[in-house]
Amino acid sequence: MTKTITVRRLPVDPGPAAWNSILPPAAEYPRLNGDMTADWVVVGGGFTGIAAARRLSQLVGNESIVLLEAKRLAEGPAGRNSGFMIDLPHDLSSETYAGAHEQDLQQIRLNREAIRFAAEMATEYGMPKAVFNPCGKVTAAGSSRGEQHIASYQQHLSSLGESFRLMDHAEMKDWTGSEFYHHGLFTPGAVMIQPAAFIRRAAEGLSSRVRIYENSPVTRMDTGAEHKLVTPGGVVRAKGVILAVNGHVQSFGFFPKRLLHVFTYASMTRALTPGEVKRLGGASDWGILPADPMGTTVRRSSDFMGSGNRIVIRNHATLNQSIEATPQNMNRAARLQDRSFASRFPMLKGVEMEYRWGGRLCLSLNSVPAFGEVEPRVWAAACQNGLGTVKGTLSGMMAAEQAVLGSSERLTEFLNHQQPRKLPPEPFLSAGANMTMRWKEWQAGIEL
Repeated sequence: MTKTITVRRLPVDPGPAAWNSILPPAAEYPRLNGDMTADWVVVGGGFTGIAAARRLSQLVGNESIVLLEAKRLAEGPAGRNSGFMIDLPHDLSSETYAGAHEQDLQQIRLNREAIRFAAEMATEYGMPKAVFNPCGKVTAAGSSRGEQHIASYQQHLSSLGESFRLMDHAEMKDWTGSEFYHHGLFTPGAVMIQPAAFIRRAAEGLSSRVRIYENSPVTRMDTGAEHKLVTPGGVVRAKGVILAVNGHVQSFGFFPKRLLHVFTYASMTRALTPGEVKRLGGASDWGILPADPMGTTVRRSSDFMGSGNRIVIRNHATLNQSIEATPQNMNRAARLQDRSFASRFPMLKGVEMEYRWGGRLCLSLNSVPAFGEVEPRVWAAACQNGLGTVKGTLSGMMAAEQAVLGSSERLTEFLNHQQPRKLPPEPFLSAGANMTMRWKEWQAGIEL
């Protein structure tokens, strides 16, 4: 029996994907034109879709694989995140990122599986250190409240048997060039990436095995004995489909009233002059996550392929169930980020922001993925709960394994979670969530 799914909307991403914008222009993949047949179709070319396509290519022998990307690769959320692949607990709804003990141990194991998978891609496709750098991460505090968060997180990491190293004010100053940070907590397992470059190079590496089409959004899907995916320019018929589209999965009609659509916002400076780089001092590449989850993420990147030395400031979050951010959201974020930049880098007064953007996240109330076979031979790999790089990679891997293998030891552990909980009704959901986020931002104080 055939079922027709009309895709009700396409995502709207405000501002440019800065990590992609600062790279040289990429070679284009064709737009899908005409009708074709494939064994497998992956919808979405971000971290989830790339991982799903690669894992499929490892499992299905000579069967054909098509990847459909609605825009250009790395123009969507994959080119808009902060570029951390985090192995440790990172629950954005928590006060200190930590969750329940056993759940955190499981998530660490799975996150590290995803990072190993990404590291294999980095090695196989010849990615330089500037694209994939297993350098660890620092969670940092600029206030006594932030230091309390670090102390609590430190205790939780000790209970999990995880290693870490504390950094004092002097070491933080030497590393960042900024007087702002009182203390930092270094953990060695995270990877810093140039997210747009990672996606581009992974796609290039896969292109000999996977047919990639850009600017080819799926606008309709007919499911049945053979699935038919319709784009503005053509049609693909396939036996198996993986929807690697994060929160956009709701536009296909799946997981109704169970997913939260959150935008986070960021600004990137213009390229710093040699004089400004000298005034700043510190290391040439580093990233900081705030001790308070509602605080400010900061990343400094050195020149890569002519991109220049730059600083990224990321903070502010809004719930937008329409999956569209407003100009007012963007304007408020810009004001907050300019203030955060000034407080951390007074020696860079006068440095302008060249890029400002919003990035889509998808969360569930109980911090679980939207995953599984949603129609016969149609799998969803969605809702990454704010960790699109690592959990997206993991979800794509697991979708391919479930689709081809049916079960595996790793998949069994991954599937040990509930389904996303049903959301409260509107207007209470949006009003309550946005008020709560504003309150938490106020509580974060100078950590924001």
